[in-house]
Amino acid sequence: MNMETQLDPMKDDLPLMANTSYMLVKHYVLDLDVDFKSKVIEGSIVLFLETGGQYMRTSNAGKECCQSQFDETCKMGASEPCHIPMINVSTCSSKTDYNDFAVSRKEEETTSDENSNHSNNEQVSGISSSEDCCDIENHGNKDFLLVLDCCDLSVLKIEEVDVAAVSGIEKFTKSAKPTGVSKELENFRNRIVHELVTLPADHWKEQLSYFTHCSQAPGCGELLFSTGTWSLEIRKLGIQTPADFPHAIRIWYKTKPEGTSVTWTTDQSGRPCVYTMGSPINNRALFPCQEPPIALSTWQASVRTAAGFVVLMSGENSAEPVQLREGVLSWYYYVSMPMPASTFTIAVGCWQEVKQQSFKQTTAIETNTEFSLPSPQTDFRWREEICGHVEYPCRFQNPAARLQAVIPYRVFAPWCLMESCEEYLLQLIPQCLSAAYATLGTHPFSRLDVLIVPSNFSSLGMASPHIIFLSQSVLPGGRHLCGTRLCHEIAHAWFGLAIGARDWTEEWISEGFATFLEDIFWARAQQQLSHDEIKGQQELKALLRWRRLRDEVQNSEEELQVLRPKKENTGEFSESGASVVKYGLKAEKIFMQVHYLKGYFLLRSLARTIGEVSYLASLRKFVNKFHGQLILSQDFLSMLLEDFPKQKGSELTVENIFQNWLDTSGIPKLLPDQLVLLLESLLEEKTLCPRVLQYLERTYQLREQDAEVRHRWCELVIKHKYEPGYRDIERFLREDQAMGVYLYGELMVNEDAKQQELARKCFAEAQEHMDASSAKVVAEMLF
Repeated sequence: MNMETQLDPMKDDLPLMANTSYMLVKHYVLDLDVDFKSKVIEGSIVLFLETGGQYMRTSNAGKECCQSQFDETCKMGASEPCHIPMINVSTCSSKTDYNDFAVSRKEEETTSDENSNHSNNEQVSGISSSEDCCDIENHGNKDFLLVLDCCDLSVLKIEEVDVAAVSGIEKFTKSAKPTGVSKELENFRNRIVHELVTLPADHWKEQLSYFTHCSQAPGCGELLFSTGTWSLEIRKLGIQTPADFPHAIRIWYKTKPEGTSVTWTTDQSGRPCVYTMGSPINNRALFPCQEPPIALSTWQASVRTAAGFVVLMSGENSAEPVQLREGVLSWYYYVSMPMPASTFTIAVGCWQEVKQQSFKQTTAIETNTEFSLPSPQTDFRWREEICGHVEYPCRFQNPAARLQAVIPYRVFAPWCLMESCEEYLLQLIPQCLSAAYATLGTHPFSRLDVLIVPSNFSSLGMASPHIIFLSQSVLPGGRHLCGTRLCHEIAHAWFGLAIGARDWTEEWISEGFATFLEDIFWARAQQQLSHDEIKGQQELKALLRWRRLRDEVQNSEEELQVLRPKKENTGEFSESGASVVKYGLKAEKIFMQVHYLKGYFLLRSLARTIGEVSYLASLRKFVNKFHGQLILSQDFLSMLLEDFPKQKGSELTVENIFQNWLDTSGIPKLLPDQLVLLLESLLEEKTLCPRVLQYLERTYQLREQDAEVRHRWCELVIKHKYEPGYRDIERFLREDQAMGVYLYGELMVNEDAKQQELARKCFAEAQEHMDASSAKVVAEMLF
């Protein structure tokens, strides 16, 4: 059944349509123009593909790998290919001489590393016949469909790229280029792409250069396509398997002003800008792509815009603009670490770089080199390990990168906010980067840009590879909010980017860890505070978070409170690779904090159970093992509990954590410290009805908890004159005399006759056996 027809774009779940089991995009080359007058980004994207892991090449493989699970084109009835009236794409086409390896644009000289720091319901179609590609009765005759995630894009033309036309490229295949149009030539092109995408990591510069030249090669035949609400489907007539499908294709397209992957707006100085805002639909309205996290890819992009605009992007290099002609600049970025296409980020505006006097910046960085660094023994052990990710030039294997406490950074903002950025933000960045390094070790990314985004940005911050967006709201009012939010976003470099969730519904893996590490980083960044001041600050923050979580749980749908909504099916997808992000489009979910806060309290409880020092050491070990990979909750939990075998005999098991924390709604069963926080927050409430107190006692079995918890329970009983709890006070004053003195005072202060009588009765019974000093103090309270 057609999956797309089952999904209503106004409903809750976000479909991931790409058939990644059959073909995977390994590299994107974007070549785009940004037009602020029409609010359109237009150009081309070249996809370099490999066959996917589920593909089985057999003579009768049609049923397994050649049908589209979401084939909208079955409904179309034309018998001959109908070609779209094309705009003049020749004005956008590359004019490179394909027989020469000379780089055509200065910004694309990737071999030079000087700047590098290591609803679309229309059926636009070239697909003609349902019989050619969707013959349900005869699987063997169906054409293979490549399905990409796509929404609100005008796709103009798709063509196969003749990578064999690049002079010298045949060295990859160790065979001469076949002549004429033949099956051998098609196989030759696909072999070239295969060899190119599988070049070893130490050849990344050469690989990037070849990607550039192959992307500029001429087309060698248009492909047929169809767009649906959520997808773009592409086929080549007569090609029935992924292995035979072209492995390099070029898509000419333009965005639509209403597309929600980017926001067209003005900055705080009133100048036009456009940026990726972290839309629920991610980047599918910016370029056709494969959105499932498993589709890890690299990318490079050339972006042209009018002079005066600055292009910032998730890229390893600090791009410098190149003037192509009067009034037009080109910016070039690339990444060599494979990541999900959803992490691609761009911001184009009249941003100004915020710079500080050099002596101030030097002082800040030198000050922060005093932070404690990962121990030499630990670092040596890491160095000996082999990374578990796909091959790429990894910083964890780079000795210089492993010692870099502060990576190069820049700050950009509208001109009217430059002074505000200079006041705190510039000083905080090196402090927070050093604190993060002292906690987790090697920075996964080689550089960092920080941009103050327009005021319509819907959150305080967003992290992407090599770039962080911050709201202007973090700038005024001192260092605290700016510093904590910066620490949160820096933490995402490890959890959320370098280590990603294999299933997007487990977003707690990203946000829970970032919220927990935010406190650790910020504590290390505030060198002027004592240990007690830091702990007090963290306890207060925990209390505020607990109250926020409690309020959210009381006022939201239960299904949205579950951190692992797919439970035992988490990480599973269909045979084609397609899946859905459960509740990914539910509007209220975007503003919920439960995956931040519930995840934070889970990690905090684990740290308190294991011990913070040992826990952070285990986190560093986890980062070293899993960076560059996608994980599920059990990957982290299993490794953590294996590191602490003593916990296996307790109730702390992966299964129990799933049951108590991840697979259920509401607030989980709490540890004593967390119950203390809860009860202390409730003590601040003016009134609590007896029914609430009864529910509280039964839910958390407060009478069976430790003395700290029972003491707070007794305080609640006294404050709200909850008579069924008076026997708990009697027991406490009798059995916990070391902690009960304060309660006598509370019973008398309320000036309630029953409570005062209770205090005198308990004292009379216990006086004979009380410590003399305690008895004297209590007597003064009572009489």
